[in-house]
Formats: sequence, structure tokens, C-alpha cells
Amino acid sequence: MHSKLLALVEEYERLSQAMATQEVASDPQTYRKHAQAQAEIDELVACFRRYQLSESSLADAEEMLREETDPEMLELAEQEKREHSAGLDELEQRLKVLLLPKDPNDAKNTIMEIRAGTGGDEAALFAADLYRMYSRYAEVKGWRTEMLSSNPTGLGGFKEVIFKINGDNVYSQLKFEAGVHRVQRVPETESQGRVHTSAVTVAVLPEAEAVELAIDPGELQFDVYRSSGPGGQSVNTTDSAVRVTHKPTGLVVTCQDEKSQHKNKAKALSILRARLLARKIEEDASQRSAERRSQVGTGDRSERIRTYNFPQSRLTDHRIGLTIHRLEQAMEGELQDVIDALVAADRATRLAET
Repeated sequence: MHSKLLALVEEYERLSQAMATQEVASDPQTYRKHAQAQAEIDELVACFRRYQLSESSLADAEEMLREETDPEMLELAEQEKREHSAGLDELEQRLKVLLLPKDPNDAKNTIMEIRAGTGGDEAALFAADLYRMYSRYAEVKGWRTEMLSSNPTGLGGFKEVIFKINGDNVYSQLKFEAGVHRVQRVPETESQGRVHTSAVTVAVLPEAEAVELAIDPGELQFDVYRSSGPGGQSVNTTDSAVRVTHKPTGLVVTCQDEKSQHKNKAKALSILRARLLARKIEEDASQRSAERRSQVGTGDRSERIRTYNFPQSRLTDHRIGLTIHRLEQAMEGELQDVIDALVAADRATRLAET
């Protein structure tokens, strides 16, 4: 670990020197590339420099203990040794975390797909509740939400809703939300007051830029038709809805929320690219057979990950055994405690594996 950290410090200094040259400073693209590379290791280098300083101070304290005879000075040296030893342990743990391989998709914008599962109208209503929950969480984080596609029901729910969240490190915070979300509550449609159990699936896809994932136009089939609303009634007199099929994989995406065919086509392609990137990520992961699956899943849509129990105001994440009794606040977007716990659990698992 020490040699790797020294190499990163050398790289950091090399980037600093290069950015100070006229050649790099006068080229905005190259300068930005260097600055981004430096920013990625900035925290790690700063932590290692604090570690080196503390290591040096510990050595001074130990030398004083060997050479000093004055009782007061020995007591002071012993105190400094304890403080710097504890500080080194903390910094070493922090360095191990910072050295963990970063998910290259963590900084990306994210496309979320929420679909009603078992439970009929109640599942569709809960899909709408989850959409609102994530939208409120995005507001709290200062992110921007953009609707891409939706299939609403007459009762105000969604059979399916697809939306994009734009902001800093969105995928790093939301990637553990993928899976089956189960709800236990008395449905609005229930007259006897009985608690029902329904399920909703959530998919979390890192956004794929066009330059990052090129699609051969010849592999795409486009169909246009008139948009429809709840119950199938026509809501548009023009063929603005778009269905795009990716022939090699059979993936199909439809978009009809916009009145413009051009906008619907752009949104459909955005969703398709994200799904193709997610498929590629899953394929790459399955090929790394030696790599054990993390305790915290990030993509298995069949995995039941969480239960929302309204009668008990309880939210339980089954992967990490976390239970909180603040369900109403969570549904209003106060999810950071849950997300932080999931990130910490994933980090601990990866540290244990290394």
C-alpha cells in the first residue's frame, strides 16, 4: 500500500507541474483533463501526507522515550505516542477506503425505472409514491429530475414511470436502490381496513452518453403511433409517440410523454443507451467469476431489498438488517441515513475482501 501511495503522490506532483507549464495552461481541454485527474486523487494524497506527518511525529515521540530521563518529558512523550498511534490507525483505515477501486459510473447521471408488480392498483399507487420519494430526495440533494416516460393509471398511479436525475455523483447514491420494494398498508381501494402486501420493481441505470456507447443506426427500428392515456384513449391527434427496437438484443423502448416526435425519439434513445450500458455492466460482472458478489446488490431486479410497513411506520432494508421507524419522513425524501448505511455496508464488504 505504501509504494502505491508514493506513486500516487508522484503522479499528483507531475500533474501539478504539467498544469503550470504554458503548453498545458494554454490548452483548455488538456488542462481540464489534468485537473480532473488530479482532483480524483486529491483527497487521497492529502490524507497520505497527514499520515506521513503523523508517522514522523510518532517516531520523534519514540526517540524521546528512549533518550529522555526527565519524568515530565517522558510523560509528555508517552501521551504524544498514544495520540499519534491512534491517529495513524484512523488515517490508515481512511487510506484503505480511498484506495478501493472506484465504480467508473458513480459520477454519472441516473435513469430510474419504477414498475408496478404484484398488487394491481395498489402496486401502481405505490410506484407513484416511490417516484415522489425519489423526486423529493433529488430536490434535497439539489439534483434535477426529468420525466422520460410514464404509463399512468386512472387512479393516479403508474404502471411504469421512467425518469432521469441529473446532478453530482447521482449514481453513487442511488445504485443500491435497484430491486423489489415491498409495501404493506391498507390500500385506498380497501373498504374493510385490511393490510395488503404489494410489490414494485426499481431499476437504476447509469446514463450512457452517445459518445460513450455508440449504436449502429442500422440496428434500430423506429415505429411511430398516436399517444394514449389511461384506459387506452387517444390523447393526441398526431403520430408523436415513438417505439424504438434494438434488433440485436430485442430491447424495446417506447416514449409518448412529449407532443413532439423528435423529443420522444431523443428520450427513447437515452433510455435505450442506459439499458444497453447496464446490460454490458452485468455481462462484464458475470465474466469476473472470481469476484464474489457484494452483500449489497446493485442490479438484481428480482431481489427483495426493502419493506415499507405503513401501520408500524417502519422501513426495513433486508440486505443490511437496517430498520428505521420514520417511514413518513423517508417517503418525503429523507433517505440519506438509509443510503449512507448501504454505502458503508458495501465499503465494509469490499474492505474485507481485500
